[in-house]
Amino acid sequence: MRTKEQIDEIVRLLLELYPEAACTLDYGKDYELLFSVRLAAQCTDERVNKVTPALFERFPTLESIAAADVEEVERYIRSTGFFRAKARDIVACAQVLLSRHGGRVPNTMEELTALPGVGRKTANLILGDIFHIPGSTVVDTHCIRLSNRIGLVDNVKDPVKIEMALRELLPPERSNSFCHALVLHGRAVCDARKPDCEHCGIRHLCQYFAS
Repeated sequence: MRTKEQIDEIVRLLLELYPEAACTLDYGKDYELLFSVRLAAQCTDERVNKVTPALFERFPTLESIAAADVEEVERYIRSTGFFRAKARDIVACAQVLLSRHGGRVPNTMEELTALPGVGRKTANLILGDIFHIPGSTVVDTHCIRLSNRIGLVDNVKDPVKIEMALRELLPPERSNSFCHALVLHGRAVCDARKPDCEHCGIRHLCQYFAS
């Protein structure tokens, strides 16, 4: 495990390396990000960004999505994988947003995770990116891998346990941007199969490199 001083330095360096760290999903409205994150499950953000323009052009309002035929939505999102479940969740979520939340995306973990297809990862992203709530900690596959490699957690694979551990370790005002920086670092340098330690700006603080 890294010391508090090491963790603070890791945070500082990663945010210097990725100063514009933010969600790489394209969206114009709050609910579009919510649905895009659902589409991104087991799919790349790049692929989702290719699919959503046509989807949101065909269904330009929350009301039109709520009234959509699920099979038609499926046709727009087929290439993202698991398209039947995703289409069903998106239409159902739009209906719940209208019926229970006045057409607005809610701003609490409890309300968000009660929505169809929304788990803690999605909820944390919405809380951090849309509502800028300190402490919002998005744990995706990159975060799981890098948190263990760096030594922020010790051989922990459960996303909720990692989230809770990072909430204790990270400065709340930086947790959202730090998690986005981890994603960018995971894509650019700390690959799942072969991490490029030679070009890693935090290797001197990394447990994996030290071992």
